[in-house]
Amino acid sequence: MLGPYRGIFDGPGVKGFVLAGFVGRMPMSMLGIGIVLLISTLTGSYATAGAVAASTNVAYAFAAPLTSRLADRFGQSRVITPFAVLNALGLASLMLCTAFELSEWTLYASGLLIGATSMSIGSLVRARWTVIHGGTSRLHTAFAFESVVDEVVFVTGPALVTVLATGVNPYAGLIVALICMFAGCLVLAAQRRTQPPVQEVKSASGTPILIPGIALLSCVYLALGAVFGSVDLITVAFAEEQGVKAASGFLLASFAGGSMVSGLWFGSRHWRISLRGRFVRALGVFVVGLLPITFIGDVWVMAVALFVAGFAISPTLITGFSLTERLVPPSLLTEGMAWISTSIGFGVAAGAWAGGRLTEAYGASNAYTFALGAAALAVVVGIGGSGLLRLPEASSPAKS
Repeated sequence: MLGPYRGIFDGPGVKGFVLAGFVGRMPMSMLGIGIVLLISTLTGSYATAGAVAASTNVAYAFAAPLTSRLADRFGQSRVITPFAVLNALGLASLMLCTAFELSEWTLYASGLLIGATSMSIGSLVRARWTVIHGGTSRLHTAFAFESVVDEVVFVTGPALVTVLATGVNPYAGLIVALICMFAGCLVLAAQRRTQPPVQEVKSASGTPILIPGIALLSCVYLALGAVFGSVDLITVAFAEEQGVKAASGFLLASFAGGSMVSGLWFGSRHWRISLRGRFVRALGVFVVGLLPITFIGDVWVMAVALFVAGFAISPTLITGFSLTERLVPPSLLTEGMAWISTSIGFGVAAGAWAGGRLTEAYGASNAYTFALGAAALAVVVGIGGSGLLRLPEASSPAKS
């Protein structure tokens, strides 16, 4: 299964940007649950915790395409460093405002700054892979590897931040997230020889979101983001209801672990089914996998159910990014991929907000129904609009 991955790391600088991208991406899985654990511990309100986490994700969702466009226009190295500095200041501000018990609006202001200055590291790294392996079957494997990296981040990040926040100090998880973000971003910015070349923008539309296929993918990932955001928050509350709040990181790691395993398998195969076919099938598997979690009241059974439910995440993300790479012009590649990330960000924000409200009103187990409904919506939109994802035969080989 690992054979197809061996050749993708050939070439100068590849291992460097892969490692930097991994470290810089760690906060992606740590910020949401870190903010929820910090604020819910100090205020006792999941609604407030979810709302602050949502404000961070909304700001990220708005800003990510703009920062990615700057990276396309001026080069990644010139853009990453100043945003990393601002992001570090935002994280420090949130922790200081919490420590000194400042007004609640300062938490939202800090969350907005954090989100607005968070770079879409996954999009930056995938753009580099496209330059190196574009037009070859190795690009599919590289995108699969990136999805596995995402899931490794989501396996380790929630568990790490939960242990730090509950066992060391409520601020410890966010401090580690800040260090990972800053170190990873600075090292990635230094990897100049693998960054995509700056290209003149030639797209008549001016922005990838106006491409029908990208607009459809964005809607699907908006709904999927709502699943991720709600599951993150509801699972923390579920573990607390069961009297084992510290197990919430383990439960979220199980969800990501299923995706990691499926991503390794999915990327190692050469597929005869078209990208579009793989995409809609993965969506269908995802909603079916989520069905059991609304009926479970035991932590360890829930861990197994979340692991199984995670199987369809990586295939959905891999095919979505592959479709995006085929649908957008090279001059807008990073921005096009950022629209997928930003759609997920909007969805995560909505899911975190809704998950917090529903958990407080109806309890965690009942709140999981929202995640199932969001997954079902993603399936309906994805299958109903799948015709917009048809690619010319020359640019979409079925086995790629």
